[in-house]
Amino acid sequence: MSEPAATGPIDYLVVEFPPGTPTGAGMPPLLDLVDRGLIRILDLVFLSKGADGVITGLELTDLDGDGELDLTVFAGASSGLLGRDDVDEAGAVLDPGATAAVLVYENVWAAPLVAALGRQGAQLVAGGRIPVDEVEAALEPSVTA
Repeated sequence: MSEPAATGPIDYLVVEFPPGTPTGAGMPPLLDLVDRGLIRILDLVFLSKGADGVITGLELTDLDGDGELDLTVFAGASSGLLGRDDVDEAGAVLDPGATAAVLVYENVWAAPLVAALGRQGAQLVAGGRIPVDEVEAALEPSVTA
């Protein structure tokens, strides 16, 4: 009997784009992460928030106007982890008129570590993120007068 496949930690990102600015520039680096086996896209949803506060889903489109659909490779990326309540919650933090991408992904690179720890009876019980501004502040060299 083989052991069940380990899953790496699951994370999410909500990226807000000001009105008229999504260009698809983030897609090549995202595809690179997938192609290198570092992450696996579980859910990818695009949404907009109208001036009236109504949140609507957006179709995958040609974001940069070059005639090619930038996001079709992610069409159908829906694991079921991201529900309507999650989309509404993500939309609530957007400015009116903004669009956003909500991305749920598995950190595939961590799965072998999780499996090795699991064979010893250990398990991942918590995770989190340190906000970027706090990391930058902590890593800045101190300025002395």
